[in-house]
Amino acid sequence: MATAADRSPPPTDTAAHAVAEVLSAAGVSRCYTVPGESFLELTDAIEQHPRMRLISTRHENGAGFMAEADAKLTGVPAVAAATRGPGAANLAVGVHTAMQDSTPMIVFLGQAETERLGREAFQEVDLTAFYAPLTKWSTTVHRADRLAETTARALRVATTGRPGPVAIAVPGDLFGQRVGPQDPPEPPVVPRPVLGEQARDRLAGWLARAVRPVIIAGGGARGAREDLVRVAERFNAGVYAAWRRQDVFPNDHPLYLGHLGLGCPPAVLNALASADAVLVVGCRMSETTTQGYRLPESDGRVRVAQIDIDPAQVGATNSLWFGAVADARTALGELAEASVRVPYRDWSSARRNWVASATVPPEAAEHTGPLLHPWSVIAGMRASLPEDALLTNDAGNFASFLHRGWWFRHPRTQLAPTSGAMGYAVPAAVAAKIAAPDRTVVAVAGDGGALMTGQELETAVRVGAPVTVVVFQNGLYGTIAMHQARQLGRIAGTRISGPLDLAGFARSLGARGATVHTREELEKALAESVGADLPTLVDVRTDPEVISPGSTLSGLLDGRG
Repeated sequence: MATAADRSPPPTDTAAHAVAEVLSAAGVSRCYTVPGESFLELTDAIEQHPRMRLISTRHENGAGFMAEADAKLTGVPAVAAATRGPGAANLAVGVHTAMQDSTPMIVFLGQAETERLGREAFQEVDLTAFYAPLTKWSTTVHRADRLAETTARALRVATTGRPGPVAIAVPGDLFGQRVGPQDPPEPPVVPRPVLGEQARDRLAGWLARAVRPVIIAGGGARGAREDLVRVAERFNAGVYAAWRRQDVFPNDHPLYLGHLGLGCPPAVLNALASADAVLVVGCRMSETTTQGYRLPESDGRVRVAQIDIDPAQVGATNSLWFGAVADARTALGELAEASVRVPYRDWSSARRNWVASATVPPEAAEHTGPLLHPWSVIAGMRASLPEDALLTNDAGNFASFLHRGWWFRHPRTQLAPTSGAMGYAVPAAVAAKIAAPDRTVVAVAGDGGALMTGQELETAVRVGAPVTVVVFQNGLYGTIAMHQARQLGRIAGTRISGPLDLAGFARSLGARGATVHTREELEKALAESVGADLPTLVDVRTDPEVISPGSTLSGLLDGRG
């Protein structure tokens, strides 16, 4: 019987090695995966590559979220790899998140062997068709010598125009085929289209003449923060952050007017509703950002201009006065240099409306009982965590308190899924700490989302990523319970078991855990977690009665709102 010592080392001129070289040449350095038998050679090639790192996760859902968060934070695509059928299905949530969040990502999907395709082989699914609506481009490669070429094309597609994920399905017999040495292609060149003098002057004159101009900035402007500030100050325009893009503009700036998220207070929307000029930059104007496609209004009273790098997004959801296909940073830099005279505009009232909505209310401090008010959790976080902490936040009603109460003063301090995917926060935090080990990284989740992907704390322990996880445990699927109570007058299926010993769960995975019932306990646990050398889960017992910043569960159930 042959032993491991008798075996010849695997060849190093396979299609898998060619793929790893193409990825590395483009600056891709990490692959997140649950290893599968249909891409053995790919994981081996990445593991052995001197400039790449293979991170094995506990579930493909976690791998997808990690690759998405890594790429969103760094701007460089990360790889997610999964096997056919069940693995590809598990990975799909993270890929859908990357698509809705415009995040560049390369997905490799192991497929049934070539000679078995089309026979409903073991775990066979038409992966190209499955992933087509979830990606910018989905394809199946049928020749080993075309795999490097396809990978290079995938990188170009993922990073140009509106960024997004690309999926490559590969029959399991291709990765190990020898293709000989190949020269890696040049890294993709991302074009940065400009406004040009004519468009710049037209936009500048329009903004200067407007009475109440505002800017809506999305994820496409994340890399243009300094230029965005310059434009806002140059034209004395108020600025709104798009849905879950709150770090795009400093929240402590006097021209910041708020976040266009779910449950946005009417007073915060007043400045947008009364604006006569709205400049949209790097934002696809999603349902949530536009408050259900209501704002900005398309009634002829307000003119809307949109700058986006993707021509398909310009005017896709709003009637426009002017549209330009341009890179956000380049365009904003041009606008900031425009030679126009701009009148003074007073945004202090609109600013006060946002500050009032983002201030912990007195009733939170007066809240009594064994369970914390969600606002108190945010206050404790603000008191204990560095203001430049990088926060990853999950989906759930707890997030409405976070979105209002945490001030994002520094760039690249928020990773959050606009897709509303539950389970995002913990794996996203792990990836963020891997990509930026010097940052303080804090995941914020409800107990529902935390138990969907919380097992990735083991991944964090194994790879040495000491993140902090704050869990609002109220024993509810809170968002759905709120909708049920408001629309139906009763709830169904939204009470989940609790309280659970989530701190004990974390310790069972090798992490640290703390259970807190008071503001003082919370602040102590958070302060200790920041300096810890292991991941820490802080299980905060919160009051399910406080279902949202403006409602109680009992009030909704009896019709009082």
